[in-house]
Amino acid sequence: MSDASFLTAMRLADSFLPVGTYTASYGIEQYVNEGHVEAAAELGDLIEGYLRRIVGPADTVALANAHAAAATDSLAGVLEADERLHAATLPAEFRTSATKGGHKLLELLGETDPALFDPDGCVLAAYADAVDSGETPGSYPVALGVVAESAGIDRRTACLVGAYSFVTELLGAAQRLGRFGHTDVQAQLRRLLAVVESVCERYADADIESLASFAPLAETMGMAHERADRRLFMS
Repeated sequence: MSDASFLTAMRLADSFLPVGTYTASYGIEQYVNEGHVEAAAELGDLIEGYLRRIVGPADTVALANAHAAAATDSLAGVLEADERLHAATLPAEFRTSATKGGHKLLELLGETDPALFDPDGCVLAAYADAVDSGETPGSYPVALGVVAESAGIDRRTACLVGAYSFVTELLGAAQRLGRFGHTDVQAQLRRLLAVVESVCERYADADIESLASFAPLAETMGMAHERADRRLFMS
């Protein structure tokens, strides 16, 4: 990658990116509120489960295939990845969080990085139009994959960006719930980096037909969160 593409990858992985992911905990809030996660190591184990059961086989597969489709100017391939990921995401709050983040990412970069949306045969521009028109859900991992390809970020790095940002999102949510300090969170982040690498190594080249998500307890917690009386996060 060029230096510019590398710096863009860092920007996309930064929690400073204002796409609304700070409002999502993907069920972590419910785990904490019900007392299932009390120690930092338990939090790390839980997020590792998310990586191996959801982020890898679902989000990363969708992101990687969207990136590959965009590289071959295949809007149909991008839309297929989007539809499959949306269908495999069972809790309504998880789907809402993902689509809100995807829409916001496209909107933000449309304003700040218009060169990425060159309309002359640009798959990113066509995908953004399809999202705007409601033709496709616009899930965040798929939007990130197409954006990354347009920005010159290679597929493996795009997968690392997606998985890393998901981990920091969940760790940040747990910290804002007031149960874990900076040192605990950083210790778990350091531990989970190897898992991020392993997951991306396994799924970056996976076929779209293999996309699947199997984390019934996490999904149940997400569904219970929808009916919680008090919530700090939207999911």
